[in-house]
Amino acid sequence: AHCYHGNLSRLRSPSLEIREKEIREKGSEILREQLDAAKRELKLKDKECERLSRVRNQLEQELEELTASLFEEAHKMVREANVKQAAAEKQLKEAQGKIDVLQAEVTALKTLVLTSTPSSPNRQLHPQLQPSGTRGAYKHAGGHIRNKSTSGPFSSSPGKPEPSSVSIPPVAKEDREMDSVLYAEFLMWKDHPSLDRSSAFLSRIYREDIGPCLSFTRSELSQLVQSAVENNSLTIEPVAMSALPMVKASAIECGGPNGFRAAIETKCALSGMIRLCRHRIKLGDKESYYYISPSSRARITAVCNFFTYIRYIQQGLVRHNVEQMFWEVTRLRREMTAAKLGFYLTDQG
Repeated sequence: AHCYHGNLSRLRSPSLEIREKEIREKGSEILREQLDAAKRELKLKDKECERLSRVRNQLEQELEELTASLFEEAHKMVREANVKQAAAEKQLKEAQGKIDVLQAEVTALKTLVLTSTPSSPNRQLHPQLQPSGTRGAYKHAGGHIRNKSTSGPFSSSPGKPEPSSVSIPPVAKEDREMDSVLYAEFLMWKDHPSLDRSSAFLSRIYREDIGPCLSFTRSELSQLVQSAVENNSLTIEPVAMSALPMVKASAIECGGPNGFRAAIETKCALSGMIRLCRHRIKLGDKESYYYISPSSRARITAVCNFFTYIRYIQQGLVRHNVEQMFWEVTRLRREMTAAKLGFYLTDQG
């Protein structure tokens, strides 16, 4: 056996051993190259996975931000819709109230236009135009004014005493003369009527009539009242018994043409004087009420009447000619002056 193995060893030639060695080295080199290629490919895949992970994280963050933004925008839209709905309901309520007031004003204006003109005023509608000696003949009847001297079967002739136990002196006729400067300013305003106080017409009336008439002792409240009158947002209402302060023991009921109404002896919010206040005012949407004296009410009402008339002119509701409009404006200015001086009419019980 020993001889046999020795023979085999001798059979292997040196060239065969070299060949086997080369094969083994070449195989090892191929395996190393494949391993390096696998490592490079794995490294590239790791980088790609890292990049995709960053993209995923970025997309998730953007999605979260977009979702939060959408929810916030949705809540904002809901809030704005609720606010707009509340404002619309409030405006509708205010509009309905203003419509009622305007309808009453239009009815009163129609009565004024149909029965009275500045050149020939209906003295039943304007008792302040009556001389002081004849005003006692006017009484309220169902909310209207009735002249007792003309309610009989005949009327007296001028200069002759009426068939009454009380003689009435002759009534002096009121004459008037148009001021050319005032009329020219009114004509310029009438061509382009507006409530802008920069015009010469309204600037003069603000300076000579509106300002003094609404200049009360309580100056801060006076400014608020003037603004409310200009914006047509001031409310004047009779004092109701349910609205009287419980601590006021001087609250009474006063007779009037429509039955009994309340009054309270308290400080007038505008003049600061203790007076019997039958009315109160509210400015715009504010919930506060201010009790005012009859004199203060007359001053505010005189200014409101002026603004009402010029608004009607601006809206084209007045069918008078220009001269009649001017004299009606002048009459309203005279009412503001008289109210400023303390003259006002009272309801007869």
